[in-house]
Amino acid sequence: MHQHMPTRRELLWHFGGGIGGVALAHLLGREGALADQETSGPRPEWNGGIHHKAKARRVIQLFMNGGVSQMDTFDYKPELDRLHGQPFDPGSHVEAPTSQPGSLMKSPFPFTQHGQSGRWVSSVFPETARRVDDMAFLMALASKTNVHGPASYMMNTGFLLPGFPCLGSWLAYGLGSLSDNLPTFVVLPDPRGLPYNAKGNFSPGFLPAKHQATLLNLGRPDPIPDLRAPAAGGDDPALLEALENANRRHANERGGDARLEARILAYELAARMQGTAPEALELGGESQITRALYGLDDPATADFGRRCLTARRLIERDVRFVQVWSGAGGPANNWDNHGNILTELPPIARSVDRPIAGLLTDLAGRGLLDDTLVVWSTEFGRMPFTQGATGRDHNGGTSVAWLAGAGIKGGVSHGQSDPWSWQAGEDRTYCYDLHATILHLLGIDHERLTVRHNGIDRRLTDVHGRVLNAIMV
Repeated sequence: MHQHMPTRRELLWHFGGGIGGVALAHLLGREGALADQETSGPRPEWNGGIHHKAKARRVIQLFMNGGVSQMDTFDYKPELDRLHGQPFDPGSHVEAPTSQPGSLMKSPFPFTQHGQSGRWVSSVFPETARRVDDMAFLMALASKTNVHGPASYMMNTGFLLPGFPCLGSWLAYGLGSLSDNLPTFVVLPDPRGLPYNAKGNFSPGFLPAKHQATLLNLGRPDPIPDLRAPAAGGDDPALLEALENANRRHANERGGDARLEARILAYELAARMQGTAPEALELGGESQITRALYGLDDPATADFGRRCLTARRLIERDVRFVQVWSGAGGPANNWDNHGNILTELPPIARSVDRPIAGLLTDLAGRGLLDDTLVVWSTEFGRMPFTQGATGRDHNGGTSVAWLAGAGIKGGVSHGQSDPWSWQAGEDRTYCYDLHATILHLLGIDHERLTVRHNGIDRRLTDVHGRVLNAIMV
């Protein structure tokens, strides 16, 4: 008669029993005592890094969905002023992805220099401009595509195709959680709609499902559905223990399905979040000074400001990675300014300007900018010539991103575009270099954080990427 041999997990559960087993497994995992632990884990002596000393512990990424026009925001080009209205002739073939190339168009928004660094910023970002000495700019960040979907995948996962893990999932996989009671990776989408690719931009891909993002829609009365326990019966300890035991038995009998484990872990986290998430998401206790800092009482800035303030509260409570989106997918309500730069760019820029400046000011004032990395990015830039009368088409040739906070040398820039901001020129960078730098600041060697998938050692930076030491202290 065949006798069932208990697995390591079953022995652990029999030994620990119930909730005690959860706690024991969690502690053993953190100490690296489980044979199937995915990474060596963060090293306290390396400030939480896994390959070298970390300079950052957590990240807030501000993603501008739709393709921000770089020559109308941060990439000042006097040559466009001089050649305004003339045909574009760079000496090589010119194409536009969705239109016929028009005449060169200067920015309709005046640029002025700001800070000790003298950074040129257009009038659409007056508040953000006050913080430029905190920022390191990537002025020649190129993409391999002019199409929103693949470009968004590339900027979030390092690949043009779906199915690959995003940055937040890689960080969750490599570094684990800083908190037992809140998610490791949180996404705050634009309440007007998900971005291009919908949830594909924050997918764990082939990583274990437990590393997926937790989406919080702050535009709803209940950002986390069913967060609060039912009035009666839902928190009965005996019932919860019975459900846990049933779930564990089901998972143990199907050890090859990581989705079951992920779902059990998600339910356990959801139970713990009932006591912590409501307080983290409650902004009512914030001072009037803080509300003004983020623009919460201005209808133009209240929505993005609420998400930026929530991001600060989440990382303050040890959420590892928070991604805040501006702009929905589709032809409107985003940064995809095909029709009229003069009328389309200012309102969406205004919606994020004060909240972004407020976030940086607030983080700095609380000492959080010392170990929090803030990243501002978009999927690609826009063309220096007109689409129609005053619009601008997609441009994968060059765009702008910036970083601020932990480990960043403020007031510097890396690379530059050509005289028209059409193509990246000196020191061209790609998402691979941005991702490699982010990982480095978090104590990770981007070439060593890998997962074997379909016979290939996959990584966030594929076979590319270099750490941008010039923008780091």
